[in-house]
Amino acid sequence: MSGPAQYPPLSAAPYSPDEIHPEFSALPVGTAPNPVFAAVRAALRDLGLDAAHFGAPQWNPLGDLVRPGGKIVVKPNWVMHKNWGPGGMDCMITHPAVLRAILEYVFLTRPAQVVLGDAPLQGCDFERMQDHGDLRAVVAEFRNRGLPLVVKDFRRTVMREEAGLKQVAEELRPESDYVLVDLGADSLLESISKDWKKFRVTVYDPRKMWRHHQPGRHRFLIARDILEADLVVNAPKLKSHKKAGITCCLKNLIGINGNKEYLPHHRKGSAEAGRGGDNYEHRHGVMTLIEFILDWMNRHRDHPWLYRQAERVVWRLRRIPLKKDPTVQFEGSWFGNDTIWRTCLDLNRALLYADRTGQMRDVPQREEISIVDAIVAGQGEGPLDPSPLETGAVFAARNPAVGDRLGALLLGFDPAKIPLVRHAGDDVRWRICSAPPDRPAFDPPFPPARAPRGWAGHVELVPPGEG
Repeated sequence: MSGPAQYPPLSAAPYSPDEIHPEFSALPVGTAPNPVFAAVRAALRDLGLDAAHFGAPQWNPLGDLVRPGGKIVVKPNWVMHKNWGPGGMDCMITHPAVLRAILEYVFLTRPAQVVLGDAPLQGCDFERMQDHGDLRAVVAEFRNRGLPLVVKDFRRTVMREEAGLKQVAEELRPESDYVLVDLGADSLLESISKDWKKFRVTVYDPRKMWRHHQPGRHRFLIARDILEADLVVNAPKLKSHKKAGITCCLKNLIGINGNKEYLPHHRKGSAEAGRGGDNYEHRHGVMTLIEFILDWMNRHRDHPWLYRQAERVVWRLRRIPLKKDPTVQFEGSWFGNDTIWRTCLDLNRALLYADRTGQMRDVPQREEISIVDAIVAGQGEGPLDPSPLETGAVFAARNPAVGDRLGALLLGFDPAKIPLVRHAGDDVRWRICSAPPDRPAFDPPFPPARAPRGWAGHVELVPPGEG
């Protein structure tokens, strides 16, 4: 881990290094301070990649993971084009200054193709998202120097709002751009699939999900670029997350899937004994009504005016349980969500073990490395309404489970209290991590992150009021 650092000013785009490094002796040096570049470099050095050549012109850390002529995918966090609260974009998505440094080390490997891609939320304006930090200037920098770089939106479905009405455009990319990967009975979702018709994801017709997730069948629609890659460089933004507790290396792989109806995020109903749901904790008549209306809305998206009226009713109804219990959350946004972590870990298993045809193999099929942008992390109501937490940190991990454990500790969260992190080392077929990673010893020089409302008091290393 390296830090502290700060993002360079927008005027510094495309974010050249502010000092000469031996492996980039021919690169022009920028005039603006850019500690981000050095932080990414230090994170790669600390992993011991190509250690024999560090400090020499031939140092090529990612060359330990991919041969010349390989295909590389860089997977940032591009979840949304705006922060739904006042927190700004620096704590929202992977900063282009971090991507600039990562792409320089990708360029050293002499790849045949580089894909910079993600599948944001369906409501994300992909063009506006690229405005933050002048990502286009970074892309142009490499294209002008001959890097075979392609920027891709992995989504097949996009939702746009026009004149106050939400319009859904489907099948924007051909099915040939994706590969079906079925983990079958070995999916981590299998043990909760008895009530498979309870699987839900926000703003999607649940009937579509049922075709892909039921006992013995658990299919994901993975971008073909991911499965054809020799190396995937995972470049997440560290944030708290309302449904998963944390989004870092493991959760970031939600964005390798093309259609959200392949991604169970929660189960309809309460988590009370025998109810089979995990959308919220206790039975509540108004919550049941809200779920009924949401299902109707998502089955009738071809009537945008009616959809809008129903949406307004839902927003009014949501206030009723909140008045009685401000901790009541919606769509699985609480510490008892027992679904989303399974989906995330299945996607990580697919990335590691699925071959180019989508068949799950017994040995890893490609290399993966995670380089985490935590310089300004997100706290509170992430992933869409985070507030900034300035840590100045960049860190890298060869295994995403290790990266998430470190990320949780950096936020002041207990990894053992986050199912996504706790189960990442489970002894299952197609393991992500061979053993639970050690807990690093460090004392961050910044306050612990604020947990999402649905996790507050249940995830912190030091419970609130005891610090």
